[in-house]
Amino acid sequence: MNDLLDLALAAHGGWDHWQHLSKLTASASVGGVLWAVKGKDGILDNLVVEVDCHRQYAVFISSELRSIYTPSRTTIETIDGKIIESRDNPRAAFKGHAVETKWDNLHLVYFSGYAMWTYLTLPFLLKLPNVLTEEIEPWHEQGDVWRRLKVTFPPEIATHSTEQVFYFDKEGLLRRHDYNVDVLGGAPSANYASEHKKFSGLVIPTRRRVYRCRPDGQPVLDGVIVAIDFHKIKAD
Repeated sequence: MNDLLDLALAAHGGWDHWQHLSKLTASASVGGVLWAVKGKDGILDNLVVEVDCHRQYAVFISSELRSIYTPSRTTIETIDGKIIESRDNPRAAFKGHAVETKWDNLHLVYFSGYAMWTYLTLPFLLKLPNVLTEEIEPWHEQGDVWRRLKVTFPPEIATHSTEQVFYFDKEGLLRRHDYNVDVLGGAPSANYASEHKKFSGLVIPTRRRVYRCRPDGQPVLDGVIVAIDFHKIKAD
């Protein structure tokens, strides 16, 4: 086990504790400029999402509908289970997409599903089978020094990109997360995590802000691509 990953797991609540949990339920507000570009402005202003702790599965719940994400299938259905829309092999539907490409509702379910599952299960998902981690040189930013993990994800985990970099402070808390968003044509992004709070023994960053990222690793702070604020998180 990588010692930085050990530190991160302990800082966020501990691997043993995580193993006894089955799902997380979160209420959140999601904004940023991306959603208007995709033709979905305001649709994620208030959401409730449930994620499975140990497999890629997420459900978005509203008063009338629920949207279900898995890597192999996305569906939108009524509360009583009547399917309204569905798509098998949903990642293939992003072929040829760029940042400005409009999305339908199933595109949104897929992207939001894997993103929310990723953010809520970090750093514990980094210990899943076939996930490779390697500590690389530290990063200096605004007077802080963050240790970094380069992570290579296996094909069976749907995520932003195969290679990603995670930044942790001296206590082991996640502070930044870099990736290329393949479903947006490979857009380089820096995702800042802050305002860590404790929920049911887990420590989770409740504020995330995503910016464009330059080749030298510096964020472009002229606009927030995605803004996520978690208001309440329950672990079962």
